[in-house]
Amino acid sequence: MRMTSYDVAIVGLGAMGSAAAWQLSARGLRVLGLDRHTPPHHFGSSHGHARIIREAYFEHPQYVPFVQRAYRLWDSLAAATGADLMRRTGGLMIGREDGPLVTGARTSAQLHHLPCELWSAADVSERVPALSPDAEMVALWEPRAGVLVPERAVDAMLGAARAAGTELVYDTVVTGWTADRDGVTLATRTQDFHAARAIFAAGPWMTDLLPTLGLPLAIERAVQHWFRPTAPALCGPDRLPIFMLEYEHDRLMYGLPDTGRGVKVATHHQGERTTADTVRRQVDEHERFDMQALVDRWLPQVAGPLTEGTVCLYTNTPDHDFILDYHPADRRIVLASPCSGHGFKFATAVGEALADLVTDREPAVDLSPFRVERFW
Repeated sequence: MRMTSYDVAIVGLGAMGSAAAWQLSARGLRVLGLDRHTPPHHFGSSHGHARIIREAYFEHPQYVPFVQRAYRLWDSLAAATGADLMRRTGGLMIGREDGPLVTGARTSAQLHHLPCELWSAADVSERVPALSPDAEMVALWEPRAGVLVPERAVDAMLGAARAAGTELVYDTVVTGWTADRDGVTLATRTQDFHAARAIFAAGPWMTDLLPTLGLPLAIERAVQHWFRPTAPALCGPDRLPIFMLEYEHDRLMYGLPDTGRGVKVATHHQGERTTADTVRRQVDEHERFDMQALVDRWLPQVAGPLTEGTVCLYTNTPDHDFILDYHPADRRIVLASPCSGHGFKFATAVGEALADLVTDREPAVDLSPFRVERFW
């Protein structure tokens, strides 16, 4: 009888895979983590120097308990590792009062009794002078929103997992897998690995791992930009909260304060279709020009030189909700995410949920909206 080397193997060590490794290792399991690069890296979806965490979730109220659980676990991770992972800046959801951004955020705030305030455009201009909304816009202010540091967070989770005994194997591509009565075997170019169960958290490479499952995933190229502000005193985390702004109907931009690299801004869900291996990594001139125009209009105090641009990948489902579920043919395999461009803030809670699923425990949050069966 074949000996099982690991209790759980995790394929992909971005935000979700590293969080699962941290959670599982803390429970005393024998864990293997595999990644095709050396995390934290910039080839997938878990980078960008700063990420938003927010609570009045405009996408759907179902996410509010999930992100509240994530807040608690981010604080636990920071306390356990000593890493500085989160800064609360407050957050603004800005747009027309009847637009999807503001109405969605207000709905979540009302249903979950969140401490929020509705500001007028004049309120925004007075309190956050870096922003210049239209006069007919409003903003929902939420005090608990803030900034996460993604690379530092991934590094902290993997460091905690390694310290608890997890074996981490980097620069190794999983080329295939098989399942038999003894567990799951993962093939690589150099050797095979065997575990009783497995978590697939490979983000934009999920379809490579699951070619016959037919997951309806689309990879989107998302560009992030950093600007050196012309009025730096107005753009630090004490003066500029994180924000999302609906500048046209259903067209969003978002921003984060200057924490040392400049003010980060980007558009949301407006990128071209691509693949993980053929994506254009360079940011071209017209992309810089278009973002400069948005910054000139909506953040005139930030309209200084563009200092950096990088490419991130969104792995989108048709409904933009997550996938957190068992493989439909084998409950020993758990499918993790994809998160459709809004998942990093949930990583600690997703990791806990994945650890629960792969050990047949009841998760602390409701995962029914994220079942894979909704696509068939």
